Amino acid sequence: MSKVLIIGESCKDVFNYGNCDRLCPDAPVPVFNGTYTTVSDGMAMNVLHNIRSLGVECDIITNSNWEGIKKSRYIDNKTNQMLLRIDENDEALDELDLSLVKENIKNYDAVIISDYCKGYLSERVMREISEMHDLVFLDTKKLLGDWCDKMTYIKINYYEHARTKHLIKKDLYNQLIITLGSKGCEHKRKIYPVNKVEIKDSSGAGDTFIAGLVANYLENKDIGEAIHFANQCATKVVQRRGVSIV
Repeated sequence: MSKVLIIGESCKDVFNYGNCDRLCPDAPVPVFNGTYTTVSDGMAMNVLHNIRSLGVECDIITNSNWEGIKKSRYIDNKTNQMLLRIDENDEALDELDLSLVKENIKNYDAVIISDYCKGYLSERVMREISEMHDLVFLDTKKLLGDWCDKMTYIKINYYEHARTKHLIKKDLYNQLIITLGSKGCEHKRKIYPVNKVEIKDSSGAGDTFIAGLVANYLENKDIGEAIHFANQCATKVVQRRGVSIV
C-alpha cells in the first residue's frame, strides 16, 4: 500500500448556521440567530482526512497549536451565504523544524506540501523539502518563483495564478495544475472540465482536490487520470455544506 506524508499548517473550521430575518435597529447589519454549529479539522488536517478516506495510508507534520487556531464562519440558513468570518489565533507560526522531515521522508511514496502562508513553511524550507524527495505535490498560497522549480506538481487556483503569473517561467507550466472552479482545471494548456452541479460550499474543495490527485496518481501514475479523479472528488464535496470529506 502507498504511503503519503503531508507537511503543512492546520486549524479548526467552525461553521455557525442561523437565521437572519431582520436588520439591527442600531446599525445597518443583519441580526444573526444561531441554530447549530459544526466543527471540523481544517487545512492540512483536512487533506489528511481526505487522503485516508480514499484508502491511502498517510501521516502528517503540522503546527502543534493547530487546535487553537480557528476559522469561524457565520452562515445564513436560507441562502447558505456567509455573513462573517472570524479568524482566531491566526498569528505567524514558528517555522517548521526540518529535522522532523529529514529523518523519515524517504519512507513515503509521495509528499504533499500544504502551505497556507501562515509562517510555518518558508520558501527556503519548501525548496529543501522538494530536494529531499522525487515526488512532491505543492499546494501553496505564495507567489511562485525559483524556490518551487523542483516540485513535481504545483496546484494553484485561478485567482492565485492571476496573482503570480508574471513570475512564472515558461518551463514551470509543465508542473502547474490550475483549478478553475466550476470550469474544472487546466494542465499543459489542456482543460479538464467538470459536470455542472449545485455548489453549496467550496470550503475545503482544494484540499479534497489535492488528496484525490495524489491518491489516484500513486495508483495509476497518470497525471491526466489523476486530474480527472481529483475533479470528481472536489465536485462531490462542493455539493455539501461546510468542510466535508470525499
